[in-house]
Amino acid sequence: MKNYKHRSDCRLCRSTQLELVLPIRPSAIGDAFVSKEQLSKPQELFPLDTYICLDCGHLQNLDVVDPEILFRNYTYRTSVSLGLVEHFKKYAQSVVEELRIPLGSLVVEIGSNDGSLLKAYKALGMKVLGVDPAKTIAETARSEGVPTLPEFFTSSIARNISEEQGLAKLICANNVFAHADNITDIVSGIRSLLAPDGAFVFEVSYVPDIIDNFVFDTIYHEHVSHHALIPLERFLKSLDMTLFHVERVATKGGSIRGFAQPLSSGKRPRTKNLSQMMAEENYRGIDQPQIYRDFYKVIQERKHMVLNYLDEAVAQNKTIAAYGASTTATTLLYHFELEKRLKFIIDDNPLKDGMFSPGAHIPVHASPALYTYKPDIVIILAWQYADAIISKHERFTQAGGKFMIPLPDMKILP
Repeated sequence: MKNYKHRSDCRLCRSTQLELVLPIRPSAIGDAFVSKEQLSKPQELFPLDTYICLDCGHLQNLDVVDPEILFRNYTYRTSVSLGLVEHFKKYAQSVVEELRIPLGSLVVEIGSNDGSLLKAYKALGMKVLGVDPAKTIAETARSEGVPTLPEFFTSSIARNISEEQGLAKLICANNVFAHADNITDIVSGIRSLLAPDGAFVFEVSYVPDIIDNFVFDTIYHEHVSHHALIPLERFLKSLDMTLFHVERVATKGGSIRGFAQPLSSGKRPRTKNLSQMMAEENYRGIDQPQIYRDFYKVIQERKHMVLNYLDEAVAQNKTIAAYGASTTATTLLYHFELEKRLKFIIDDNPLKDGMFSPGAHIPVHASPALYTYKPDIVIILAWQYADAIISKHERFTQAGGKFMIPLPDMKILP
């Protein structure tokens, strides 16, 4: 049975005028770490090729892994992410104040995970409802007082909610608006569930930041869309929705918080910030293929620099390990062809200790292994956290070990 499909048209505008601009190497599903007992079971590699639509400018992956595989047994919980719960408290407070959401309004979150954000809205006096397909996490959220439907959000689910609970003043989707292949049906559902003066607020990774901050490793199988404002606004307008404001957010290597409302009934004015950011995108050609061709060329230059250094080290019988066992690390590991060059991976998450990496089955150890096995070089796959990792392990470098930071520019420390 094939566990993914390849679509031939743009996810937003249905055009078939598509160009491959980021041919990222296939990888196993990024967080599918396995135990020793599961090693005999092969793990499929899925394509990560990334295309731009030549008509609307949307950047997207056309190969879509079965969402039942990706999300039904999802294990990531929002509440374990450092600082994210506090981020959501401030987020909820600012949204309620800025949009003047009345007390007791219905707030619906798509991809609500363990209910961390909805708890913040509930504390502000809102009626809340989550929709999330990860059954175990949805059950946990319900047990902690957040009503949650264990389903994928669809226009059909939206109709059921509106019939049972009325229209929502606010619908939220955080870091999930990039996950859905059926985004047209989702936005149709959002439009039908929103009150005439309601708002849809979402956070997504932002394409200009992916380029500027070099976080191409945020391209993984959960993320089938990579959003910029120009194509997103065109798409929303086709479904009677429109953006009215946008803010930059530091999470996920650079994101945006977008605010949309019904096109035909929304009365909130369009902000200067939104107009300025869209003008900047237009100036940079963010909806044109050339900027991505240039970006890929630099990715490949970095890859070759890293491999040249590592292969020279291997020729000198030096041992190489890696640091970071996250979903983004899997993309980086495969695209940079590190599978056969690494002896093991270090990670600070105790749940990863003793596991094996997706597909390549590289053993994962807790950080004391740095001092037990004493690799010569450690490539930091979690490169955005390189400063914290290096400062935590001064003893490793003092003993002669070297850290490699692969991106955005290759560095060898000390």
